[in-house]
Amino acid sequence: MTTDETIEYAPEHTPRLAWAQHAPEVYRAMVRLDGAARKGLDAKLFELVKIRASQLNHCAYCLDMHTKDALAAGESVQRIVQLSAWEESKHFYTEQELAAIELTEAVTVVTDGFVPDEVYERAAKHFDEVQLTQLIASIIVINAWNRFAVTTRMVPGHYRPGQHG
Repeated sequence: MTTDETIEYAPEHTPRLAWAQHAPEVYRAMVRLDGAARKGLDAKLFELVKIRASQLNHCAYCLDMHTKDALAAGESVQRIVQLSAWEESKHFYTEQELAAIELTEAVTVVTDGFVPDEVYERAAKHFDEVQLTQLIASIIVINAWNRFAVTTRMVPGHYRPGQHG
């Protein structure tokens, strides 16, 4: 039987740039924006949105962070795992969560076209205008975080739940 101590994993990559250290005002502004965007949103829903956008953007650093924060908020492993295939596992999510996930995909992959009216309208049925605005802001903010992390090659695996919140 093999233990983790005898398994040789690939080495961690080196980050390209410590962007938060070199642009601390930008980093602090992002943290404030993130905090403002989350107001009024359910913590689990907020993390599901962040995880789904991070999956689409292939942001390993943010996936590490937000899966850990989701688990700490009481989210189930099963729902986190199924999120990448949510269209085939809709029965794990509420109609409100599905509308938020679908909107997350439309905003994140905006290169596929504009956010379709039917996607927006479905979300508008499940969130009042204030909540919908907060949801859209949260989707936009995680996309910005993803782009910082992917571009600067931030290293996943070292985040502790709640570390930045």
